[in-house]
Order: sequence, then C-alpha cells, then structure tokens
Amino acid sequence: MDHDYLLELKRSHPALRLLAADTAPLVLGFLFRVFVKPNRRGIGHGELESLLNDYLFGLHRIHGEEHYPRTGGQYLEVWADPGRGILRKYYPDRGDEPEFDLTPATAQAIDWIQGLQERQFVGTESRLRIILDLLREIIQETEQDPKAVIHDLEVQKQEIENKIASIQEHGLSPTDPTRIREQFFQAEETARRLLADFRQVEYNFRTLDRETRELIATSDKSKGALLDEIFTNRDVIRDSDQGRSFQGFWELLMTPARQTELQEMLARLYQLEEILALHPDPFLKKIHFSLLEAGERVYKTANRLVEQLRRFLDDQAWLENRRIMDLIKIIEKQAIEIKDSMPADRDFIRVPQLKPRLELPMSRNLFSPPRSIRLESAEIEEGTTDITADLLYEQIYVDEQLLRNRINRLLQTRSQISLTQLLEQHPLERGLAELVAYVNIGTKEGIVDEEQQLVITIILEGGTSRRIWMPRVLFVR
Repeated sequence: MDHDYLLELKRSHPALRLLAADTAPLVLGFLFRVFVKPNRRGIGHGELESLLNDYLFGLHRIHGEEHYPRTGGQYLEVWADPGRGILRKYYPDRGDEPEFDLTPATAQAIDWIQGLQERQFVGTESRLRIILDLLREIIQETEQDPKAVIHDLEVQKQEIENKIASIQEHGLSPTDPTRIREQFFQAEETARRLLADFRQVEYNFRTLDRETRELIATSDKSKGALLDEIFTNRDVIRDSDQGRSFQGFWELLMTPARQTELQEMLARLYQLEEILALHPDPFLKKIHFSLLEAGERVYKTANRLVEQLRRFLDDQAWLENRRIMDLIKIIEKQAIEIKDSMPADRDFIRVPQLKPRLELPMSRNLFSPPRSIRLESAEIEEGTTDITADLLYEQIYVDEQLLRNRINRLLQTRSQISLTQLLEQHPLERGLAELVAYVNIGTKEGIVDEEQQLVITIILEGGTSRRIWMPRVLFVR
C-alpha cells in the first residue's frame, strides 16, 4: 500500500468517500438503524422515505434545520446515485415501487465504524482457539500419510475417553461465565460479518449479470462464439474460491439435519443463565432465517444469468426465423418484378450436373368428382364385447389446491420444507402424477436446485417400487 495507491483509493472508493463526507453521521446513523440493526435487505421507497423524514425531524429538533436542509426523498436520490455508491436502487420482481439496499462499500464503512466502538472486553482466548482449530483442520486435510492421520485420530479418541472417564469419576466441572460470554460475542460478531459479506457476493453475481446483458446487447459475434464467452465467464465465477465457498455454504445450509441442529443449539444457547444475564440482542437467535434470506437472494441473482441466456437464445431464434422470411419475401418480390420480362433465349440458365424431371401440366386431372356417400338405415342392435371398460372409471386426478394446502399447513410452523420432508408427512397417494404436481408447484412458488440430485421411491400397486432421480425441491414461506 504505497502513497499513490492510497491517494487514488481515497478519491475512488465509495466507502472512504462516505466516511469523509460532511453528511457521514446522518448516512451511517440512519442506514445502521434501518438496515443493519434489524438485518433488513430491501426496503420500499415509500417506507424508507418516511423513516428518513422521521429521523431528520428528530435531528432538526436537536441540532437545527440548517444541518441537513434537504428532504428525505432528496437525500435518497443523492444516496442512490451510482456515482456515490451508497444505496442500490432497484425494482423487485413483483411490484412497481422501487426498493433500496446497502451497497457492499456502505456495509464495509458501517462495519468499520462498529469496530471503533469500545467493547466490553476483547476475546483473545476464543480467537486463539479458532486459529488453532483452523490450523489443525488444515494440517489434517492436507496430510497424505495414512499413519499420521490415524495417529491424530487416536490422540483425539484418547482425549475424548479421558474426558468421559473424568466426568464419570468427578462429575462435570463448573462452567466459566467469562469464557461463555467471550465465545457468545465471538459467534455474534462472526455471524454479523458473514451477513455483511453476502452483499459483496450478491454484488459480484449482479456485476456478472450486468456484464452479460451488455455483452449480448453490443456484441456482433456469432451465437456460438457469444455463448462460449458467456459460459466461460460464468464458469470463472462459479469455479472461483468465492463461488465454491458459496456453493458449499448453500449446500450445508440446505441440509435439513444441519438446520435442525442449528435451531436446537440456538434454542439451548438463549436458555443459559450466563447468556440471559447479558440481555443479548435477538439477532443471533434468528440467524438461520437471516442466512436463508441472504443466501436465497444470492441464489436468485445467479439464476437471473441463466434466465438472461434463455431469453437471448429465444431472441436469436426469432431473429433468424425473421431473416429467413425476409429473404423469401425478397425472392417473391423479384419474381413478380420480372414476370413480364422473360429472357429471350430459351437456355438462359444452366444447372450443371442436374437432370430435371419433366412433368406435363396436362397429364394431371383437372377435376375429380366427389364421391357420393350412401347411407343405409338399419336398426342398431345391442352387441357384446370382451373389452373391459374399467380403465374409464380409474382416471387419476390430482388436486393441486389440496397439495398447496398441505404445504402451507406445514410452513406455519417452519420457514421452509423440502419435498422429501413433505413426503414423509404425506406419502404419495396418486403415484407419479402427484409427484409431478409437487414439482410443478415448486417451480412456480418454491426453489428447485438442479445441481442436487435426490432419489424418490414410489410404491406402485402390487407392492412394486420405482426409484426416480430428480432435483431437490424446496418450499419456502
């Protein structure tokens, strides 16, 4: 970090420009109150403007109206200016009212200001333990000698056995309140930074989506070359360290066993007397919902790139078909223009290596009389047949509204539920047709993760079973 780099960073980086601005106390204080503290993502224009006007009214009563003379709407327009990079203004998938969210630079500035506040104490022991655990995990994962790995596992096994024997002989040792508080603050700080990092991850995927749109709009390359460049850029993001880390996070978070374990640990944590004495912020208690919301926003942002590629292919196919029709119309127009000026020479064109097949026009019939149909009136007699008509009365009908009611009823007690969990509560009654109906509901109102393949077993009549490989379907509240 030399002088010129820092000088350019001060002029160009939105976070440093925000910290140096005269209105930084207003911006940081208000955005922390409405976005960071309640952990909210998108807020509508009307609600955010109303909150900002109330905040300005309180400041004017204390410091006077000359400090911040603009209205809430005027400040929002200034903060949402792309040149300033304080807020991101966008239109949601549903609705006509614009929404606002923090940019990664603003989140970094707020996080840095929070780090300047005086803490109750600095958790040095917990951080050292985290460092040691990470180093130990790196060494274990990179170790290639089986004997060394087995030796480390034996040492861990012996430590666990010694601890069990000590508890059986002497009982549990008293807990250290200081250590518990230290670990709790460390977990809370890590969780807040994790949620802040999601804005940067979402920003990177949004940047890729914007670059893809610009490339499609301005490129004059062929469809194959353009798609190859787009997919190469997408693979670079997906295969990068950040992409792989997010994919691992999403798979870990979407595991039902992990979600249940996290919820149970948080419930037990907020029942401890040492934690209750701190009057803790309920932020960490709802962290699994916050992580799901943040991860889902990143996942949807990444899916917009796939949707953009699909639209591009549809537009290209439409343009190619239109070009063919234009060529046909040009040929027809030229044929009409020269119909009265036939060439004087009989052999005005020669087609090499082609022998045409002659077909005389007069060899065809000019008129074919229609055949008259004779109807014979006869009495209809009741007949007999050996064909069974049972299949006509065994049609399968799947009521999608009934399936939606089942999903909504289970979502009243949880934020999400997978298709496998749903089938455990309500096994299939209509076979494959009912399974297809669930997938159809998931594509419209849920999340379909095609990268995760699951196996669904269907029991048919007679006791036979069939296994179906399908993507993971998740229903959310």
